[in-house]
Amino acid sequence: MVRRAFLIAAETTLLGLAGLLAAYVRLSGDATWQIFHRGDWTKLMLAVVVIQLCFYLFDLYDMARLHVLGKALPALAKAFLCATVLLSVLFYAVPMLMLGRGIFLISLVFSAVIISACRILMAWYAGHPQLGIRERILVLGSGEQAIEVARATIERRSRGFHVVGFVDDKPHLVGKSLINPSVIGLTQDLEDLVQRHSVDRVVVAVEDRRGKFPIGDLLNLRLRGRVAVEEGACYYERLTGKINTDMLRPSWLIFSQGGRYSDFEHRVRRVFNIVMSSSGIVLSLPIMLIVAIAVKLDSKGPIFYLQERVGENDRIFKIIKFRSMRAAAERESGPVWASESDPRVTRVGRIIRKLRLDELPQFINILRGDMSFVGPRPERPEFVEELKVVVPYYSRRHLIKPGLTGWAQIRYPYGASVEDAVEKLRYDLYYIKNKSWLLDAAIAFETIKIVLFGRGAR
Repeated sequence: MVRRAFLIAAETTLLGLAGLLAAYVRLSGDATWQIFHRGDWTKLMLAVVVIQLCFYLFDLYDMARLHVLGKALPALAKAFLCATVLLSVLFYAVPMLMLGRGIFLISLVFSAVIISACRILMAWYAGHPQLGIRERILVLGSGEQAIEVARATIERRSRGFHVVGFVDDKPHLVGKSLINPSVIGLTQDLEDLVQRHSVDRVVVAVEDRRGKFPIGDLLNLRLRGRVAVEEGACYYERLTGKINTDMLRPSWLIFSQGGRYSDFEHRVRRVFNIVMSSSGIVLSLPIMLIVAIAVKLDSKGPIFYLQERVGENDRIFKIIKFRSMRAAAERESGPVWASESDPRVTRVGRIIRKLRLDELPQFINILRGDMSFVGPRPERPEFVEELKVVVPYYSRRHLIKPGLTGWAQIRYPYGASVEDAVEKLRYDLYYIKNKSWLLDAAIAFETIKIVLFGRGAR
């Protein structure tokens, strides 16, 4: 989050400087500073905001993709093209917002060159773990959890972490590569290894702590204040934005500090849901009328589809959607997961699913109190009973109201299997543990981007 905020702030500054440089080239000399005297700096900042909004829409602030030039540069070109179109339309509609045709075009060229050069430099920097300031991680343990922690760190090298290696109490593992980093020493030599390899953080991922667990060494390292010591589950959560249920201990959730709303905040949240769902119904009514007509003309059957879902505290309610499948599509097969290119989906259904228009009637569910705007997506009772048996902690996602959108929906594609349900549960548990107004706002903004580009729909 800090690295992303720094990147946004840095590019805001660079885009502003590109605008000033364009004004200098176009107006020359002291005339450049007339921008501030005339109040045109607000117009310049408006252009900067629109450009950065386009950067956001094209995932240019996704830190995991920062070092992949093959994705970043094409996305950058699309973002600048989108910004050019939006600003051109805005200036045409409201001429008083225009900076000046010459300044506008020159600033776009300068911005594209400067930002592209900076992105190339950042990609080169992010691709070299030995360069710059990186937090050096030592993983305590050699089991599946330790390997998963190391794998997650390596896959997210742009986050600024570097795995030095593993430490364990098994002599025969020393020097053995577990996932590229190897076991570099024994647990009994922990303090010496930390000093020798300039370790910044020890991540504890020991599955069985009844053996030679170095509690004294870890305590010394922690109290000296030079090395951070962190639970593997906490580190994994912070790194990935999800909770690994294999690492999860119930006490860790019980004693966590986040995810708690006061009674007043619950009331405010309910009022917010009522206001927003009412507004959503009114604003989307013309679109819903068009969709309703299209559904009716495309295939036989009702316009709306009512389906049982499991809500807060395992309460069953009926979710409302525009019908996107053939009528009685599950008469013979019974409840089944939706698949990609599902043959049961109608022609109109395929379009409204892609655009998420089939979900619009769920504003009514929110208004009635069955759902919230943000929360775990409600699942069908038949699937819930199946998943409760095979997925640990699955029923915990029903401790809060389900949502129209959620953390799992923006971080993971459409799920259509038990394996997908396990992965989405990890994100749902993260949301339940860390829910806040700020996280809800982030989910809402990300959902808008996903809807605009039709990602992940089936």
